[in-house]
Amino acid sequence: MRSTDTLILGAGQAGLAASRCLTDRGHDHVVLERGRIGQRWRSGVWDSLHLLTPNWLNALPGRPYDGPDPDGFSQAREFADDLVSYAQSFKAPVVEHAPVKRLDRNGRFTITTDAGVWRAGTVVIATGWCDRPAVPSLSTGLSVGIHQVTPDVYRNPGALPSGGVLVVGASATGVQIADELAAAGREVTLSVGRHTRLPRTYRGLDIYWWLQRLGHLDKTIDEMPDRALARREPSAQLVGRADRRAVDLSTLQLSGVRLVGRVVAADGFRVRFAPDLAATMATAEARLGRLLGRIDEHAGAEEKWTQRLVEPPKAVGELDLRTAGITTVIWATGHRRSYPWLTLPGVLDRCGEIRQHRGHTPLPGLYVLGQRFQHRRGSHLIGGVGRDAAAIADHITGGRTGPWIPRTTS
Repeated sequence: MRSTDTLILGAGQAGLAASRCLTDRGHDHVVLERGRIGQRWRSGVWDSLHLLTPNWLNALPGRPYDGPDPDGFSQAREFADDLVSYAQSFKAPVVEHAPVKRLDRNGRFTITTDAGVWRAGTVVIATGWCDRPAVPSLSTGLSVGIHQVTPDVYRNPGALPSGGVLVVGASATGVQIADELAAAGREVTLSVGRHTRLPRTYRGLDIYWWLQRLGHLDKTIDEMPDRALARREPSAQLVGRADRRAVDLSTLQLSGVRLVGRVVAADGFRVRFAPDLAATMATAEARLGRLLGRIDEHAGAEEKWTQRLVEPPKAVGELDLRTAGITTVIWATGHRRSYPWLTLPGVLDRCGEIRQHRGHTPLPGLYVLGQRFQHRRGSHLIGGVGRDAAAIADHITGGRTGPWIPRTTS
């Protein structure tokens, strides 16, 4: 059995940010990773995926972006390699291929993994917000003749069976995949639920420049009227491309994508949709209008944004997938967290989420990092995790700084 002061679970951007902050404070720790550094950016993404945030926003503690393309968007798997370089830059004590099997506490924490057993006084859970696809139970009603896939398994249009595709979910993932499939010549139907509309650029600048300038990303969870709803805020309809092209419901319509309402039932080859498409689109458009109005006001612009509602298509109540030529359904319906190894009492709520406030769980010594709206709206973004990591590192160490000498005892 090995021992350290702090164990960090996960070597993605959150875990490595915590490691860098603890290293800067001279604190002994080990990072356990189920696969390789940045594993989810390697194995859980489709081939063409790029980050949605521009490079300049993706700074990590001790590593501001200093490359040649600050306004560009890194390819996801390239970003995984960047995380390896980041870990090497401060000699992060990462143990790869060490999936956690059990977390116990008897005075100190005991973590059992495939690579051995560790004991530590504190633990930071940094396993990420996008853990496992959240597929609705109604999916089991579809015929076995329909190929069903989730975004973590989808790779490219050519890897799917021939025929049309129903993409369920119109947040960032759903619209990007629908856009890619349409560009490849597929007949695409997009089932639209609650979503967030954002332009890629506005008034000549990236939308994230404006969000940062307005302090939008710094809004804290304590300022939100409904914290649970804020943490379920859907990701924006954006795509990271060199041409900075927008992708939203209007651009998808122009490319031939058919829009329908939420999926509410599935039986064999028949799928039913809610009659809510027009209302859903209008709600998203109204929220966009309020945001762009604030940008106009901040910019002191004389010419204001004018609301331009996209005309919703005629409602579709039901589709026979076989008749429509649809052979594949892609469930881009979000993610859920899974902690089968976390059985400590009082940590998980009734929905299976970690109970936390600013990264502190109800169990002293147990922290979490990288959660959506953990403290600020930008907490789960690559460039937003550093402040939370520093705050947790300060709490663990009492703000100590100094040289860190790694140690491992048996």
